[in-house]
Amino acid sequence: MATGTRPLAVDGTSKLRAGVSFPSRARIAARTLRTDRWWWPPVLNVVGLVAWLAYSVTRVFLQENYWVADYHYLTPYYSPCVSNGCIPEAAHFGTFLPDVWWMPYAALSLPFLLLFRLTCYYYRKAYYRAFWASPPACAVAEPHTKYTGETRVPLIGQNLHRYAFYAAVIISLINTYDAILAFHSPSGFGFGLGNVILLANVVMLWAYTASCHSCRHIVGGRLRHFSAHPVRYRAWGFVSKLNEKHMELAWITLGTLAFTDFYVMALSAGWFSDLRFVG
Repeated sequence: MATGTRPLAVDGTSKLRAGVSFPSRARIAARTLRTDRWWWPPVLNVVGLVAWLAYSVTRVFLQENYWVADYHYLTPYYSPCVSNGCIPEAAHFGTFLPDVWWMPYAALSLPFLLLFRLTCYYYRKAYYRAFWASPPACAVAEPHTKYTGETRVPLIGQNLHRYAFYAAVIISLINTYDAILAFHSPSGFGFGLGNVILLANVVMLWAYTASCHSCRHIVGGRLRHFSAHPVRYRAWGFVSKLNEKHMELAWITLGTLAFTDFYVMALSAGWFSDLRFVG
């Protein structure tokens, strides 16, 4: 170790001393020496995430225009619809939750879906930088003087990601069921633009879920010799390729979820008719 430097130490409260005030940090008065627009990605993340949250929260609490009876279109924001206030035809798995204004119709799945997204490794990077400035960008000084890691409230909840993954798989299966059911309208087999949108959303959701770091570990983790497990090795290689696109898939699925919901809402509200190809 070079003379005059000290390793990152842990004190009696198990808090890692970090930030720009740490003794071994270079004494640079400027927050950063970067000359590019390093602040632009965090700004875009804030705008994008806030816009999606505003739209999504508004939609889930409207509790209307979520079902198109003519074509069995159910928005993913209301799936599974398990409230006693749900339209019976849209309640594919029964109703057992009370119909109160503060509880979304899909209250059974939304908390787990949000937990999976909130603890996602990419989203951690996005909101750590955009909202907490921890740090806002590479080579940019953060304002915090202490760092406790994911060992204290609220960040200790990030460790739930591996368990939230299983819930996300179940939710994806339910959305897949909804997309398949939409091909069978009351008048028989049918196929329209809404089916394409629902199906595309499901495909993107599966791609995002499978690209998760937890999925990659489940598929190929704890193996000492890939040569002895060729099937799992091939699966691990496929998931690893998806994992490289995890950031893009995270944003794409936010878009497909909101667009699918908007399309179903517009049809249900009678703003326009579905473009039908068959039936």
